[in-house]
Amino acid sequence: MKLRRFWIACGLAFVALVIYLSLTPHPIDAGRIEDVKVGHFLAYAWLMWWFGQIYGYRPIRGLTAIALIGLGVMLEYAQGLTGYRTFAYSDMRDNALGVLAGWIIVAWLGRSLLRVEAYYFRLKARSA
Repeated sequence: MKLRRFWIACGLAFVALVIYLSLTPHPIDAGRIEDVKVGHFLAYAWLMWWFGQIYGYRPIRGLTAIALIGLGVMLEYAQGLTGYRTFAYSDMRDNALGVLAGWIIVAWLGRSLLRVEAYYFRLKARSA
């Protein structure tokens, strides 16, 4: 990846957004499907999909998944300490399900960011 640092910076910005949204006193309610909170699921699916493209090597991708699940667990405990948010094991489950979905999506779709890079550099070469 030629733009690896850029993609990582974007990913870290997404992580910061998830941390903010997890600890804000006014969270966004994206609703539920069955008993799964959509916001939790989508946030962690997105993070895993994003970082799964950057770290294509399977063991590193596995460590990324573990780190994201750990982030979800830590943020849930932090929410319990805020006094204005609540602690819920079900939220940890929803986060982990999102990580699993993100893993499956990146495995299925491949590394889309590489295609974005290739397209960008083809356009750049044509305009030069």
